[in-house]
Amino acid sequence: MKVGLLQYDIKWEDKNANKEKILNIIESSSYKNNIDWLIFSEMTLSGFTMNKSVSELDDSDRDFFKNIAVKYNTNLSYGGVEVGYNKLITLNRKGERINEYSKIHLYAFGEEDKYYNVGSKQTFFEIEGLKIMPAVCFDLRFPYLFWNMAEKVDAYVVIAAWPMRRAEHWMTLLRARALENQAYCFGVNRLGFEGKIEYSGNSMGFDPLGKVIIDCKSNEGISVNEVDVAPSEVKKTRERFPFIKERKDWFVGIK
Repeated sequence: MKVGLLQYDIKWEDKNANKEKILNIIESSSYKNNIDWLIFSEMTLSGFTMNKSVSELDDSDRDFFKNIAVKYNTNLSYGGVEVGYNKLITLNRKGERINEYSKIHLYAFGEEDKYYNVGSKQTFFEIEGLKIMPAVCFDLRFPYLFWNMAEKVDAYVVIAAWPMRRAEHWMTLLRARALENQAYCFGVNRLGFEGKIEYSGNSMGFDPLGKVIIDCKSNEGISVNEVDVAPSEVKKTRERFPFIKERKDWFVGIK
């Protein structure tokens, strides 16, 4: 399976400009007709804003992503706000919604919890036989979310607006989630500025052994894995190193 990570410099709170830019990036990409799953960053069209009048998705926004899925025959995952929840939404190749996840850990340090509703349910979905757990940005710092779903999934996807000054945390935690759960982990971050906050991208993909299979660095555009992404690789890794079977679930929560 080919996974495409699309990172770009989001124009602050300007959906129309961002839609135009996304279409230009896709159309100019050599991979445009050869992606099985295309992933965007958190609050894809608006940037990480507390202005709900901008971040909230409307029908035209949903149709925008639906049209991309259909035109380029790809599954895709994108970010946006619906009824006050910061979501990661996934569509199939027909543009049909197959999953939505509401961010569980809101970023209180940035006052996100004062503007948005707290998600309360973990989910997973399937693309091309790959079972995937979604997460959004700050969720990445809470390993129990990933641990809880490890035996049910083959991969994790994390969409984010993660500041450059903590880029090392972002890359380290993505790799850690892959390694500790022996699963693929894909993270998509944005580029550019939101006020005085700078974002360096560093969207990445890791295999079940923590090896880098996609590295966007700080380049605007779409990056795709060159080695196949397949659930059989997760199965092989877990059979060779059966660490997950040794976990002590009863230990979780003991003080």
